[in-house]
Amino acid sequence: MSYEPPRPVRGLLLTPEDNEAPARVHRLRRLGLGERPEPALDAFADHLAQLTGAPYAMVNFIGEQHQFFAGLRVPAFPPVVREDGTSPEVGRVLPRGHGFCPHVVVRRKALVLEDVGDYPRFAGNPVVDEYGIRSYLGAPLLDSSGMALGTVSVSDVAPRAWGKTGLETIKALAADLAVRLERSAEDGLPP
Repeated sequence: MSYEPPRPVRGLLLTPEDNEAPARVHRLRRLGLGERPEPALDAFADHLAQLTGAPYAMVNFIGEQHQFFAGLRVPAFPPVVREDGTSPEVGRVLPRGHGFCPHVVVRRKALVLEDVGDYPRFAGNPVVDEYGIRSYLGAPLLDSSGMALGTVSVSDVAPRAWGKTGLETIKALAADLAVRLERSAEDGLPP
């Protein structure tokens, strides 16, 4: 699967323009999502990591200025160690311009990057340099109105052939989770 980035306006456009961000933020608030960690979404991320064998798995909601990982699974032992012996900390908030999920949300399509180094637009992304991310697989969380609320994604520190099975799995899990999130919000329950 290839990825055709939007045409740059001036120079290389690293983060896609997101005209739906204000409406998305409003929708997320109405659903009670995107502002706090959710144990059920952490469990979902754990399950996703086990299914794919990826060290990182996330349920990510995209705001106007940042991304929030309401569901997060990181490895117990960080796979990246800096020269000074420390490892980067993975938190629940990331600037909107970091990572690959904002591209998935704007496109409303799954994104498969088997080796981010093969894509100049992504090779210089801060998560590549800071966390050593080399491969990514993500799908949008589309609500019943068609709005992309966020993503379900996994990433690895090594290039990886996710394959058709990986793509079908992430898309099916994202679709199922989007239905569950809306249903939970309607019932006044946590996700």
